[in-house]
Amino acid sequence: MSEVIKLRPYINGEYVESKTEKYLDAYDPSTGEVVAKVPCCTKEEVEMAIAAAKAAFPGWSATPVIKRVQILYKVRDLLIEHMDELTELVARENGKSWADAKGDVLKAKEGTEQAISAPSLMMGESLMDASSGYDTVLYREPLGVFAGIVPFNFPAMIPMGWMTPMCIACGNTIVLKAASFTPRTALRIAELYKEAGLPDGVINIVTCSRNEAEMFMSHPDIKGITFVGSTSVGLHIYAQAAANGKRVQALCEAKNHALVLNDAAIDRTAAGIINSAFGCAGERCMALPVVVAQEEIADELVAKIVQLAKNLKIGPAYDKETKLGPVVNPAHKKSVIDWINKGIEEGATLVLDGRDVVVEGYENGCYVGPTILDNVTEEMTVGAREIFGPVLCIKRVKTFEEGLRIMNNNPFANGSVIYTQSGYYAREFARHTDGGMVGVNVGIPVPVGMFPFSGHKNSFIGDLHCLGKDGYRFYTETKVVTQHWFDEEEAKKTETSTWDGTI
Repeated sequence: MSEVIKLRPYINGEYVESKTEKYLDAYDPSTGEVVAKVPCCTKEEVEMAIAAAKAAFPGWSATPVIKRVQILYKVRDLLIEHMDELTELVARENGKSWADAKGDVLKAKEGTEQAISAPSLMMGESLMDASSGYDTVLYREPLGVFAGIVPFNFPAMIPMGWMTPMCIACGNTIVLKAASFTPRTALRIAELYKEAGLPDGVINIVTCSRNEAEMFMSHPDIKGITFVGSTSVGLHIYAQAAANGKRVQALCEAKNHALVLNDAAIDRTAAGIINSAFGCAGERCMALPVVVAQEEIADELVAKIVQLAKNLKIGPAYDKETKLGPVVNPAHKKSVIDWINKGIEEGATLVLDGRDVVVEGYENGCYVGPTILDNVTEEMTVGAREIFGPVLCIKRVKTFEEGLRIMNNNPFANGSVIYTQSGYYAREFARHTDGGMVGVNVGIPVPVGMFPFSGHKNSFIGDLHCLGKDGYRFYTETKVVTQHWFDEEEAKKTETSTWDGTI
């Protein structure tokens, strides 16, 4: 049995003892053991974190942006130095395989590198002689304190790659509500920020329930909220926070589809689908849980996917040979299995069953094997709603047009993919799909950090997306200054020069 540790919130550069009486269990998903007790911070403690961020804002925002990013350079180096430590931490608290956990940390590094571009991307615009003798300059300035509400599935990338680096590079401060299932990675990286020289109070991390987090939506010192999670919660946050004059970006649920045409390269397509559907145990908003296959190649494609899925090594996350680790905790395992049962009840054909997987030596772990449901229709909820587990649904269609229609009928539109060798259909797909991030023979079309993470429809609520130039716009507000000087009149009185402005 692992030692159960008692976690504490990180406020104003140090860990503080929580006065709460309520603690939540955090698991090692590979063993099913409780390894940490996570405090449900009190409203007073959340208020304390907001107050620390507010107090840190004047000094931090007045620090020149070039000096702010010097700290981020050091953070980047520390992420590289501690790569294995952080990778193991992600694997142990989330259940990702070693390779997927390392990818999570690398994405945090990538977000930090993108934030280092702040001196260029915060630059404004100017126009001399906007009107005769009047010059106009646009500046980008930080707003104040932001709140980040974090999901469990990417403990490094989302809080410390998407949210924190760009927010603080722009001169803001932040209070993170870390996921109670997986808070330790963000807490550890916050320590690295302090080691890099970040002033106390710029980053604060709490764990709490929705009741305590509700104050983010109305607190006068919170200027904006960045959220990743379910659509229902995202809609609530957007409605409440916007009503209180705050800016919001809410990255929500997904049900990404891949359309496989009859000219696709079957072996490579199947391999891409395996990685996209079952990587990170399907617990990512850019997973590929639905394949829409043309009938002519559907049987061959499904057979190949089943063959490859059966060969995936299932095991503990921190075993570097593992290809498919556990889901995050026992409750989530039950949820995924309930969804599989729901699909069978709705009439889908179970062609690969992962419900009863047992890993020797880890019998109590939260494992769900790769599961494939064939002959899924639009009417089935299993093919329309987010399952967030290693479950792949197969929908069969006759034509490109039918496949595109089925995909666009889905209320979510985070990403969409086409597998084809046809330039014509690839171009038509890119033009007409509702997906915000589009892959052509790319199963997980997540763009690199200089582009926005641009979900559409019920997968995103807000105006400015996460990352890229959108991210800088979200974390800054514009100030436009128009100037007119009267010095020329004084100059005419005092100067002997007869210069008339020409050279």
